[in-house]
Amino acid sequence: MIYDITRRVTPKTAVWPGDTPFGFDLLTSIAGGGSVNLTTLHMSAHTGTHADAYWHFENDGAHPAEMPLEAYIGPAQVVTLTREDGGITPDDLRDLEIAQATRVLFHTPVSDLPDHVWPTRFPYLTIELIDMLAAQGVRLIGLDSPSVDAFHSKDLTCHHRLRARGIVNLESLQLSGVPDEVYELVALPLKLDGVCGSPVRAILREIL
Repeated sequence: MIYDITRRVTPKTAVWPGDTPFGFDLLTSIAGGGSVNLTTLHMSAHTGTHADAYWHFENDGAHPAEMPLEAYIGPAQVVTLTREDGGITPDDLRDLEIAQATRVLFHTPVSDLPDHVWPTRFPYLTIELIDMLAAQGVRLIGLDSPSVDAFHSKDLTCHHRLRARGIVNLESLQLSGVPDEVYELVALPLKLDGVCGSPVRAILREIL
């Protein structure tokens, strides 16, 4: 079985306040007499479910085309948390069984929000959690929240810590209805150069 954990991208999809909403121009259409339907897309690199590139927050960081592809494919554990906002700490995982998967995806109440609703509150990572997961060999951390840092953060300490620890991240996942298990994750960023991130089509496949 495959779980599609990607937010649907439409002109109504919620984006970070002030960012570019998704849109498109229909250049030619079959209905209008053209031989094909042809569209031009307009969107933020962080539209819907996406991967941050290190260049998003550090000038010497990699663009999506240079990010390590192997980090976005492989065993991933879904972990459900009841936390609705604030930093996720190791204590939040105290009563949970974390397998030795090298990718962890946090499922919170944010997944229950429709694609067009921006979360006014959301959980985010903490330095302590990143360090704990890095010590366990984690290569990727995914959230259904729109950022790994707090909404008003300017120093983006968690983004920087992820890079320092060699971890990549996914944001705005849609994990509603996905049981807590270990799956095979596939969530590749596009081979985009010179930009700060990339939308992904993220899926989880059951491991038989």
